Order: sequence, then structure tokens, then C-alpha cells
Amino acid sequence: MSDIWPTELKVSKDRQRLVVTFNDEQSFALSAEMLRVLSPSAEVQGHGPGQKLTVPGKRNVAIISMIPTGNYAVRIGFDDMHDTGIFTWAYLRELGEGGAALFAAYERELQEKGMNRDTSEKPR
Repeated sequence: MSDIWPTELKVSKDRQRLVVTFNDEQSFALSAEMLRVLSPSAEVQGHGPGQKLTVPGKRNVAIISMIPTGNYAVRIGFDDMHDTGIFTWAYLRELGEGGAALFAAYERELQEKGMNRDTSEKPR
């Protein structure tokens, strides 16, 4: 995968999408919500097996910053102040190719836990 890298990262005007175009001409529109709830950060993924968190209430989250990290990634900041996820080129490609299935699994997790995409309130 090291021979695949983005040639363009473009945030939509409404800040709800990141369009990533790779050097093999594949292009993917990734929603800000998906990027936020599937963030590779320890805050979302946890520090070990079984520690992954389900993050509710991010339907309308927006991208507010992108900071390059070396030659291999970008750190994305969101308007809920989450900005610790470092998205490698490989992970952005993975989200482009398999994001629909990953997001569907996220939606199932929300439902199973009595959470939803519109409110960050967790069930009692």
C-alpha cells in the first residue's frame, strides 16, 4: 500500500465531506461523521482489545482543520474539538473502499446500545 498516496485532499464547502483522490485516480467522498466516529485515535479506538468506544451524536459534525503529519498521514480536527486522530493514507483508502460496511456496523452498534446519530446522550 506504500505505493498509494493521496494526490488531493479537499474538504467540501459545507465541511461535511472530505474528498480524497489517490495517485491511481481512485477518488472517495468520506463523510465527516464517518471520519469522526471511526477515528483512529486512542480516544475512539481505546488502548487495547475490547476498548473501542461507540461515539453517538455526530451526524452533523464538521471538519475544521487538516494538518499534515509527515509524508504518511493527516490529522483531522472536528468542530466537536476532537483532533487527535491521525489518518494514514492507508486508513483513508480503507475507509474509501470499505467505509460503507464499517459505517453500517457502527450504526448497528448504536442501535444495540440504545444510542443514535443525533444525540450524544447515552442510555442510563
